[in-house]
Amino acid sequence: MRSFPIFTVLFLVIPILEIYILLEVGDIIGAFPTIILVVLTAVIGAGLLRQQGLSTLARLQKNMGQGKIPAQEMIEGVLLAVGGALLMTPGFVTDTMGFLCLLPFSRTFIAKNIMKRSADKIKAGMGAQMGGFASGSYTEQTPHDPNVVEGEFTEVEENPLVISPVDKK
Repeated sequence: MRSFPIFTVLFLVIPILEIYILLEVGDIIGAFPTIILVVLTAVIGAGLLRQQGLSTLARLQKNMGQGKIPAQEMIEGVLLAVGGALLMTPGFVTDTMGFLCLLPFSRTFIAKNIMKRSADKIKAGMGAQMGGFASGSYTEQTPHDPNVVEGEFTEVEENPLVISPVDKK
């Protein structure tokens, strides 16, 4: 039941906070400037999303071309999508979170933290599978299976016009 507090924050606390901040900003600078400011953040966010998305896509393609796994770029791509959705949602709190997902330095920081936490969870899971003994470096060991024969093979294309010594009979 851990997801209940997350949904409470997402669907109850954040909208109430957004409405409160929009009303306060509207009292200070007026309703029309507040609306313009909300629309302006969405327009700036859309431009930033396009630019950062193309940059991330280029890095992803470069890493794939070099044979590297583009894990960070894939996580950053998800963060870009989340950031774009947050910027299209009216409000200053969601705009702040959206810009954090779009700006390169904060997006890289968030992506690295996600990758580190994921790696820690994977290591902890491997430790549980190995009887509780997990080390910093893990080398995969396959159990001995008598039905598995290790070896190498080379595929040789046979020429149908050549008669092998067995076929000469």
